[in-house]
Amino acid sequence: MLALLLVISIVFYFSWIPDSSLRSETYLPNWLLQWSNRYYNLRTAVPFVAVGFLLEAYSDFRNSNRAEKHKKINFIQNISVAALIICIAEAGQFIVIRRSPTLIDVFFGIAGSIVGLIGYNLLKKIRNAKQT
Repeated sequence: MLALLLVISIVFYFSWIPDSSLRSETYLPNWLLQWSNRYYNLRTAVPFVAVGFLLEAYSDFRNSNRAEKHKKINFIQNISVAALIICIAEAGQFIVIRRSPTLIDVFFGIAGSIVGLIGYNLLKKIRNAKQT
């Protein structure tokens, strides 16, 4: 849970930096700055892979004794939570730094979280297959 809150905090931090090119973040390596400016919208998806993965891991831990039907509902709920997080981040851009929010960032955030959710479930299946 702490890791999830940390990643969400990082998402909000980087979403609300006034300089969208991230040049003010001198601690970031130059190659990362160049990549993030070249793939501007894709960089939105990257932290949401972690958000989706951690949401699914937390739900799996919390609901480990529930039926498979409930786990599918949790998958949909986790996508919704990730969508809510990206919408808050985008709304915050408008409120905090007066930058216009974009729907493409919402799309990339949701897509990244879906990749994370699926990634967690694939790793879980691989782990379970090795144990049997």
